[in-house]
Amino acid sequence: MGMYTALRLQKKLSRREAEIMVVDPQPHMTYQPFLPEAAAGNISPRHVVAPLRKVLRHSTVVTASVVGVDHTRKIAFVQPPVGPVREIKYDQIVMAPGSISRTLPIPGLKENAVGFKTIGEAIYLRNHVLAQLDAAASTDDADLRRRALTFVFVGGGYAGIEAMAELEDMARDALRYYPELKQGEMRWVLVEAAQRILPEVGAEMGAYTVQRLLGRGMDLRLNTRLDSCVDGLVMLSDGDVFDAGTIVWTAGVKANPVLQLTDLPLDSRGRVTCAATMQVITADGTVVPGAWAAGDGASVPDLTADDPTVTCAPNAQHAVRQAAQLGTNIALVVHGAAPVPYKHKYVGSVASLGLHKGAARIFGMNFTGLAAWLLHRTYHMSRVPTLNRKVRVVADWTLALFLKREVVSLGQLHSPRVEFTEAATPAPARPVAREHTREAAVTS
Repeated sequence: MGMYTALRLQKKLSRREAEIMVVDPQPHMTYQPFLPEAAAGNISPRHVVAPLRKVLRHSTVVTASVVGVDHTRKIAFVQPPVGPVREIKYDQIVMAPGSISRTLPIPGLKENAVGFKTIGEAIYLRNHVLAQLDAAASTDDADLRRRALTFVFVGGGYAGIEAMAELEDMARDALRYYPELKQGEMRWVLVEAAQRILPEVGAEMGAYTVQRLLGRGMDLRLNTRLDSCVDGLVMLSDGDVFDAGTIVWTAGVKANPVLQLTDLPLDSRGRVTCAATMQVITADGTVVPGAWAAGDGASVPDLTADDPTVTCAPNAQHAVRQAAQLGTNIALVVHGAAPVPYKHKYVGSVASLGLHKGAARIFGMNFTGLAAWLLHRTYHMSRVPTLNRKVRVVADWTLALFLKREVVSLGQLHSPRVEFTEAATPAPARPVAREHTREAAVTS
């Protein structure tokens, strides 16, 4: 979000007019809609991220975490990876930290589940799922094998459905190299508290998706909650209890808590309150000079809705467009003009359900199967930042037409120092052999 805004500012303002500074704890921007394909091995993980220093050549990139914003004095406090906290003075500030996973106080969730919002989580899940296949194929214990081959996804929105569908597709392909395992032994469980899944694509396409996933042998639990997962023992609100080696949490998002470290006005959901121009406003509608926000962490009115209290949904379709409009608006204000309200009518939604499978609703029309899958790829390709990323992603897709996907786990990536630490640990001293003297028994 911040990167897209900076890209637009670079085009609208010269270096003589403004210095653009981007502060982010990661040195890259992640295009999240492609995380499921990166996890499934359809796209190289490196091609899902855009390095900020390479993309924003006319901006100053600071790799650091924001630990406070005093907008009254127009100072941002940032913590670099090393060294003390820095103070950065500014004239205009854009708060676009995005969102984080919205979790619940469920026993065992923190210790046993993984989210699906970052490239690190996507890479981890890919390696973990393949490692579970290795573990299952290497044991004769039926309980251990059943646990390893049970994969639970909590949340029936885009992230949960696409992640589960893509990873199941990958695991199904991988089974050809595991003669010890059968397709029927894998258990893929979706847990959704609501009555339906994928509400963004409409009820009809949501029902279609349910039928497609059931046809692939997946276990869908609607109107069901996760009550506990201590030590991997999954307890559902419908009374079912079973062990699972993989638990993925994708049940919603919430505004990044970094917004709580600012003196900017927030709504009841922790988002910065904004006008349609994306200028920050107070509760009475007064514009806060020099402050802007957009994306998942901003409460921006949706001007296409009949209800004036409705705000733009936290999705990529709005975020990318808001960023472009926000960059333009800041440039207009710098040049002494009035900013333009953001208005975008939601054109529809697309979802991938694995290789060559999808569901979409665009301009009121439904698309399924290969057509929906192609629409999914075409739309997101048009939104991936920079020509460099687009070419690399297309190259990955093209190669996949002729080469089988790689299904090897690189689990050592997640603990690379273990082997070295063991090698560097002094071996225990060998026990010294002691001489045993045989005592003769004397009988008197």
